[in-house]
Amino acid sequence: MNEYFKSIILQKTGASSLFEKEMIQELWSGYGKIIRIGLEDASVENVVIKHVQIPTYKNHPRGWNTDLGHQRKLKSYQVETTWYDKYSKDSAARLPHCLAIETKGDEVLMLMEDLDEAGFPLRKHEVRWEDIVECLAWLAKFHATYMGKTPNGLWEVGTYWHLATRPQELAVLEDRRLKEAAPLIDEKLNSCQYKTFVHGDAKLANFCFSKSGMVSGLDFQYVGGGCGMKDVAYFIGSCLDESDCERLETQILDTYFEHLQNAMKERNEALEAEWRSLYRVAWADFHRFLKGWSPGHWKINSYSERVTQEAINNL
Repeated sequence: MNEYFKSIILQKTGASSLFEKEMIQELWSGYGKIIRIGLEDASVENVVIKHVQIPTYKNHPRGWNTDLGHQRKLKSYQVETTWYDKYSKDSAARLPHCLAIETKGDEVLMLMEDLDEAGFPLRKHEVRWEDIVECLAWLAKFHATYMGKTPNGLWEVGTYWHLATRPQELAVLEDRRLKEAAPLIDEKLNSCQYKTFVHGDAKLANFCFSKSGMVSGLDFQYVGGGCGMKDVAYFIGSCLDESDCERLETQILDTYFEHLQNAMKERNEALEAEWRSLYRVAWADFHRFLKGWSPGHWKINSYSERVTQEAINNL
């Protein structure tokens, strides 16, 4: 980390000195690191930095080393800085407080609250129903906060898999019926009357849990406009197997909409009716991306296939 960024961290935290405590993870495709920084003589023991450094080579884990992918990732970090700078403080859903954003050359520093120290130290790979409820409640609060807002400076269409940014994955998709339906699925979602900001990557790994079961979300590179069902379908697919996805589908939607209605200023039955009808369309949208991007992926299962076929039949 360069000396300028170190000086910013010291200035913003009031620390007398700092040291690198732990590398939490490398960013996707070698675009930088997330690091826990220890502080001396500050009001908190640690902060977390997201340090984005544009690589001189492209190293995509699944071989998608293209300029289109590079530009998408660059925009994702611009979106994330805009998100924290202009929008994040309005969120009714818990997320890390951003202490500073700085750019120097082709490097970006995002200085964040350490969620572990703030009371959210748990990361879960398996979930109970109570955990799912907390995450659905988080999504509902998030969507309620930004209902009807215009995503200026964010992705016009949120999520990392939306069709306009994934022509290569569509080109190699072997499922001809799904390939032909892809633009119609995309249009169905994008033309919904009720739009909010979607998180855009609301997988289980992007939720931090407290010991009492509360959650905080993180990672806002793909936040943008759209139907909240994209987040809900994607989240559920990230933490349940196909039998539970099917068995709990009604319960999942009932729970989410109960929290969404409670989080909004007034009940909106028309919104709920529209979005319920789009849940399986949103599921089919991600399934389209996944089958082109990684045809052998574990998330491709009989439930996803059936839901997608039903969505296509109903277009």
